[in-house]
Amino acid sequence: MTLEQVQPERVDAATGRLRVVFLLTVAEGAEDRFVAAYEAIRHRVAAVDGHLADQLCQSTTDPSQWMITSEWESPEHFLAWERTAGHRELAGPLVACTTDRRSLRFLVRHQTSGAAQRGWR
Repeated sequence: MTLEQVQPERVDAATGRLRVVFLLTVAEGAEDRFVAAYEAIRHRVAAVDGHLADQLCQSTTDPSQWMITSEWESPEHFLAWERTAGHRELAGPLVACTTDRRSLRFLVRHQTSGAAQRGWR
């Protein structure tokens, strides 16, 4: 099979996963506290029903710009967790390190697996 023959995996829109992108500007000097706050909560979030994965990323061009992505089984799973009383309390120490935040939500419509996942080398 060639790369041109690889077709994206379609994801059912009715039961599709949700990708949440949280863009943050971390205050100067707060980077270590920010990462520590992420480390303190990530396993608790990973235990939430419907949570599939998350990533903490830092910009290669502006070290104050960070991104947290998370993937959920469905929008309903994420929204149920977001509505809990503990959600804001849990995220509070992380948010306290930031000067700007933006949250975006996307339904996963297609997915293409990498060559390693398909057994290509």
